[in-house]
Amino acid sequence: MQEFKIKVTLIALGIILAIDLYSWHALNVLFFNKNKKRKQWFKFIWWGISILAISLLVGANFIPSIEKNMQARVYIFAFIIIVYISKSIISVFVLIDDLRRAMIWLSRLMSKYLGIPKESTKKPETFTEPIESKISRSEFLTTAGTLTAGVPLILLTKGIFKGGYDYRIHRVPLYIKNLPSAFNRLKIVQLSDIHTGSLLDIDAVKKGVDMVNAEQADLVFFTGDLVNNETKEAYTYGEMFSTIKGKMGVYSILGNHDYGDYVKWDSAEAKKENLDNLVKHHHNLGWHLLRNEHVVLNKGESKLAIMGVENWGNKGRFQKFGNVDLAKRGVPEDAVKLMLSHDPSHFDDIISTQHNDIDVTFSGHTHGMQFGIEIGKFKWSPSQYIYPHWAGLYEVNGTRLYVNRGFGFLGYPGRVGILPEITVFELKPFAG
Repeated sequence: MQEFKIKVTLIALGIILAIDLYSWHALNVLFFNKNKKRKQWFKFIWWGISILAISLLVGANFIPSIEKNMQARVYIFAFIIIVYISKSIISVFVLIDDLRRAMIWLSRLMSKYLGIPKESTKKPETFTEPIESKISRSEFLTTAGTLTAGVPLILLTKGIFKGGYDYRIHRVPLYIKNLPSAFNRLKIVQLSDIHTGSLLDIDAVKKGVDMVNAEQADLVFFTGDLVNNETKEAYTYGEMFSTIKGKMGVYSILGNHDYGDYVKWDSAEAKKENLDNLVKHHHNLGWHLLRNEHVVLNKGESKLAIMGVENWGNKGRFQKFGNVDLAKRGVPEDAVKLMLSHDPSHFDDIISTQHNDIDVTFSGHTHGMQFGIEIGKFKWSPSQYIYPHWAGLYEVNGTRLYVNRGFGFLGYPGRVGILPEITVFELKPFAG
């Protein structure tokens, strides 16, 4: 394990240094023959940030006190990612210019050996001349790259300080076929992907919880990923989240991060104990955890079944513990059927193809990649290239899916464009 960590760290350091050197090579264009004092200050800041990033990377992987502090690691890697995304953008523009100059150099070389006469006596640009002699087009590309690099730097930094806790309520009417009048206008609030191990601003999170409680929901659904890796992450916010109530109950499921699969345990017993403690924690919060099972709520003769499955995902090495047949076993045929399943790929592969008697499936997991654009009905995120159903309401084969954008965050400790979500549903009879 230690050898693997050293190898990965060395590769990361190599990439960082390569980006630094290549992008700095370009920035000399902007500062050559300019104010020397200004250039020295810029050089000091540029390489000072690089040294800081390298020090943090090494510390996060090899200093035990930092290595075990998950929240510190999240923000350290966020800093490194933001800085080097920006520097990489500069490098892309430099590469474009280097390729352009290489083509000119090759063209001149071929002309020389093929004996093609020169069309101009003007001294053309050579690939080997120093960067200080670049023509204005090179300077333009470098300047454009530097300005473009500032965009992600600003957006991603703002996303950490504001976007991560900028909770938004999405109000969604859910039209149900043959909805009994007893459940007409039933209000459901959905939360997903809290990721308590990433949260730092307790006051901001409290405002989000207050927004949930202000809805006075009949039912509250939590669709998985309470923690990043370990149950102990959830204890800091235990009292706060225990205040979330639904008139007819709070129902929850597990997500892929809740099983402790992304951390090294001393033993299989320790990993099992962690999961057992998380199950107990759901109970202590007052949440009814559903693990391939269901609950039927009755109002007179009317029935509403809430089914919840363990995580099931069709990407990579995600768990495939979810069992819809087991969760549905014994559910009355005439009941309104609502399914909680963390990963929307479960809906794509299993639920929509084999269980279209389920009225609505509630999922999360994607976070909308925590980055994208949502303007009116237009929405875009890199997430859509991985998950065909990644945020909002969808209908497939007569059954529907809602994908919540998530309450918390993971990896990058913030959000840009795709903001944290509290979903408020109201059940209504389908008139079609």
